[in-house]
Amino acid sequence: MRTRTVAAVIAMVGVTAGVAACGSSDDGGGGQESAGGSPVSVVASTNVWGDVVRQIAGDHARITSIIDDPSADPHSFEADVRVQRELSEAQIVVANGGGYDDFVDTMLSAADTRATVLNAVDISGKEPAAGEELNEHIWYDFPTVAAVAARVSDALASADPAHASEFEANEKTFTAKLTTLEGTEATIRETAAGAGVAITEPVPVYLLEACGLTNETPEEFSEAIEEGEGVPPTALADTLALFSEGKVKLLAYNEQTTGVETEKVLDAAEAAGVPVVPMTETLPAGKDYVTWMTENLSTVAGALKA
Repeated sequence: MRTRTVAAVIAMVGVTAGVAACGSSDDGGGGQESAGGSPVSVVASTNVWGDVVRQIAGDHARITSIIDDPSADPHSFEADVRVQRELSEAQIVVANGGGYDDFVDTMLSAADTRATVLNAVDISGKEPAAGEELNEHIWYDFPTVAAVAARVSDALASADPAHASEFEANEKTFTAKLTTLEGTEATIRETAAGAGVAITEPVPVYLLEACGLTNETPEEFSEAIEEGEGVPPTALADTLALFSEGKVKLLAYNEQTTGVETEKVLDAAEAAGVPVVPMTETLPAGKDYVTWMTENLSTVAGALKA
């Protein structure tokens, strides 16, 4: 688990009036006003959670997603004064938590804000196993996303009571789509339970486990990749052997965090004819959350049949 850092320029917050908003901003298209006279201001740490908010808020929120570049490595993100400004002005903040975006807590502590803060990891209720760290990539866990959506609906209703019924209806529609995704996982599980898979990082592990698949990757390998550290030679050798020895059915490959070791793993998978399933940490351009996850599951299912 690697935390995102906060740039030293936070100290300059007092002189930054007029700085443009960071990340992506989505006014929901309609720009309709809430009961308070303007759309609810929401800041999400990533565009994944920003899209979840959009599904619930519709046209009644101005949503800013801080980490939103699908071609960049989110681990290298450094928050700056623009992020501080957005967070300080938000009515609702949606953070991932679990160490993924600690800059949110750091900056909120330094700001004079009364924002409602929703921490997805806290909402999930997940706890790490004894002696281990929690896998913070919980947006790949559909029950957690549903729980966060419910809390988002409540927070929006508190900020904009005039549209509470619309938020509730949107949340029910979104949750129904998540239920469909869980059904797809169950279908995959019926035929592929117990099949071994490999990963470069633990990003999609919740989804893979929900499909009944077993992560065979040495923990030392995926941890080193996630932390940006050198992979122990034995861990790399053991990971490469998964493909040459036919122990895995697919490789889930994080396209946003790559390097020499991950490229060796990719080459080994391709040489052995093991299907590669691309995975990302942020929402791909032009996709919403449900479309993205539907395509991820379709790719997993196809790889297992190859």
